Amino acid sequence: MSADLYSALSAASTGLRAQTVRIRLAAENVANANTTSELPGGDPYTRRVPVFREYVDRETGANGVQVSRTVDDLSDFPVKYDPTHPAADENGYVKMPNVKSLIEMADIREAQRTYEANLNIIESSRAMINRALDLLRRG
Repeated sequence: MSADLYSALSAASTGLRAQTVRIRLAAENVANANTTSELPGGDPYTRRVPVFREYVDRETGANGVQVSRTVDDLSDFPVKYDPTHPAADENGYVKMPNVKSLIEMADIREAQRTYEANLNIIESSRAMINRALDLLRRG
């Protein structure tokens, strides 16, 4: 039984780390939602997203998750007409980042809830381990 609890702790801790990266990337995206190129016609900030991968922890045998890499979002850059902007092309259009703040905020909210769920698993597992130790001490 204790091996199962340690496996739960291990799996939940990998979830915490993965969701931390996800929140950090979404926050970076929001922070750069208006970052354009410094060169005329150049590309602006490109939204980045995590790629998750499942793996098995060799010590505990628990399945876990990790961010294997981050990739750029390949969606089109919206354009805005502003001929006075330093990054405007020859027609006066500026490429804007492909970051949608509403999507990023929803992603942060989902990652936050997943983080909290993993934290609850850790707290519950620790409570069960402590309760089992208390019972063993009395017995």
